[in-house]
Amino acid sequence: MRFMKMLTRHLAVIVLMLGLGTTVVGARQAPAPAAPAAATTNAVGPKIHFAEPMYDFGKMQAGEPVKHTYVFTNTGDSLLILNSVQPQCGCTTAGQWTKEVAPGQAGSIPIQFNTTAYNGPVFKQVTVTCNVTSQPTLFLQLRGTVYRPYEVSPPLAVLNVPADRETASAVVTITNHTDQPFIVFQPQSANRMFSAELTTNVPGKSYQITVSTVPPLSPGNVQGQITVKSSWTNTPVIAVTVVANVQPPVMVIPPQVTLAPGPLTGPVTNSVTVQNNSTNVMQLSEPVVNVPGVEAWLKETSPGRSYTASMAFPQGFEVPPGQHVELSIKSSNPRFPVVKVPVVQMPRPVVHTKPLPSGPIVAPGQQPPPPANRPPSPVSLPASH
Repeated sequence: MRFMKMLTRHLAVIVLMLGLGTTVVGARQAPAPAAPAAATTNAVGPKIHFAEPMYDFGKMQAGEPVKHTYVFTNTGDSLLILNSVQPQCGCTTAGQWTKEVAPGQAGSIPIQFNTTAYNGPVFKQVTVTCNVTSQPTLFLQLRGTVYRPYEVSPPLAVLNVPADRETASAVVTITNHTDQPFIVFQPQSANRMFSAELTTNVPGKSYQITVSTVPPLSPGNVQGQITVKSSWTNTPVIAVTVVANVQPPVMVIPPQVTLAPGPLTGPVTNSVTVQNNSTNVMQLSEPVVNVPGVEAWLKETSPGRSYTASMAFPQGFEVPPGQHVELSIKSSNPRFPVVKVPVVQMPRPVVHTKPLPSGPIVAPGQQPPPPANRPPSPVSLPASH
């Protein structure tokens, strides 16, 4: 019995050692995993590189063009193609740029900026599109400061003339921004309703022009131009535009009454507002229309300042041919003793009638009879057999 137990132990040990050996041998004989495949290509494609994508032109006088050429290189390994070069506005233009560049070669994009309409800091951008997959759109930038050799302030002189006055003034300053002496001479006015007087603030650097209205003035907007000769050959004349807003003492809103085509199919009442723009009060009285049958009356909506004038036109009213019809109102304003409001009537619409056909009327499905001056067409009879 004891012998059997020892034999069993020895057999178990032997089996265990055989299993471990098989595992080690199996591990040694297992094939190693396959190594990853090496890359078969190092292709890059076209690449674009600008030596200077931002150009600062510094300070430039208005009117002088800014010119710059952007240089770029194809740093890739295939053909570089530029599809378009698009400046952001019309003041910037692109010249003939290089459209195709071989690997390792360089190209150029010439740009010109027109400074005429600018004054102060400027920033412009140019969009470039190409066949670079990772960078199909690029932006070239241009910046700097544009200055004017002289400045007119304000560039437009506006004079507001109150209703009770006929004169108003405005001051225009001319300043020299350069180191070159700048001399201006006595200004001239192209409109007799404006006068101009020159004053020297700083000799060669700053001048002042006082623009004034000259009565009598017509109500509404009046425009003129003041010209000043200078000592600069490139700027021999400086022009200043002047506008005067002359407020009328009395204003009628609307300025006329418009009626429907006559004769009117029914009674019509129209009204206008008479506005006093002067500082003094105005009294209106005795409204009348210069044709019979039209009634007129007044209502004071703001004492001495505003009135409503109404007119009642009867049924059948029609402006007599060739007659000027108007509403007249007496005023206490000495400059406008009578306020007049025209009355106009729209013309009758023209009715176009279609002429009737000259031939006989034919019912649908019937043949028209032959003309009277032509014999009827022969009728074919069936042949006899």
